[in-house]
Amino acid sequence: MQALRRLIILTTLLLTASSACAEDFPRTIEHRYGSTVVTAKPVRVVTLSYIGHDFALALGIKPVGLRYWYGNNPKGVWPWAEKALGDEVPVVLSGQIDIERIAALHPDLIEGMWSGMTEAEYRFLSRVAPTLPPAAGGGDYDMPWQEITRVLGYAIGREAGAEEIVGQLEEKFAALRAAHPDWQGKTAAMASIQGPETFTSRDVRSRFLAALGFQSSAAVDALGGGRSFYVRLSPEDLTPIDADVLVWLNSGAGRAAFAKQPLYPFLRAVRTGREIHADATLSAALSHSSPLSLDYALSRLVPELEKTLGRDRAAKALGPEGGQP
Repeated sequence: MQALRRLIILTTLLLTASSACAEDFPRTIEHRYGSTVVTAKPVRVVTLSYIGHDFALALGIKPVGLRYWYGNNPKGVWPWAEKALGDEVPVVLSGQIDIERIAALHPDLIEGMWSGMTEAEYRFLSRVAPTLPPAAGGGDYDMPWQEITRVLGYAIGREAGAEEIVGQLEEKFAALRAAHPDWQGKTAAMASIQGPETFTSRDVRSRFLAALGFQSSAAVDALGGGRSFYVRLSPEDLTPIDADVLVWLNSGAGRAAFAKQPLYPFLRAVRTGREIHADATLSAALSHSSPLSLDYALSRLVPELEKTLGRDRAAKALGPEGGQP
């Protein structure tokens, strides 16, 4: 039924798109600072979201300027986005939002749904070009990837493509949930040894695990107060991440030192061997959680989860003393 409903929606969007022309614009997008009117189909797009370039590229738009987040990537994109960017060389904008540099790129749309822009910055940027800040009712960095894809798709006149992207990825997650019934309802957390810190259910990384059927830690959400997308942990109290599965992000250099923390060996995932240590590229893919990075993250993390939780099933089969139950 869900697949049929999505097919009907997609067919409707495609029929609408087939007759699209100049009169489809202007388009109005509501957001936390009011509304933005896109008067004509954008061609020159600047993405100020730290992950926005991935979404633009997934929708077939090569940004003329993009916001650098982190990593040793001269063009500002990670490996999963390189093919979509091709030979284009966008202007890479580093640091704080620089309105003069952005204006010099002569954009006709500025995307900033995951940028942390203030209302004052939005007002100034809106004088340069139609600007898309975060949605109303959310935080600076917690818009779901589905919503970012759909809003940007609508703003650039490619809503049918956006809906197709969302539908395909959601079907992939649904298939993985169906294939792994033993994952459903288990608790899981993603955390960074640096800090240490972990992510609430509002964050894209926790939503990735939720889409596979895992549950976020209620204790972490309580620490976040329903507002923050992440919380810092005290090394003296790691109980908020005492989950069935623990995914450590960027754990490389600090891993050995953190393992010496007195409470670390008592974490459930540590005791049962259900830890996963994600390298820098996988960590970045999970942190971007974009239409381009999600496929990469699934290809890397799902086998690790299968291996880790497979060991758990084997241990249960052997029983507490290592023999048959």
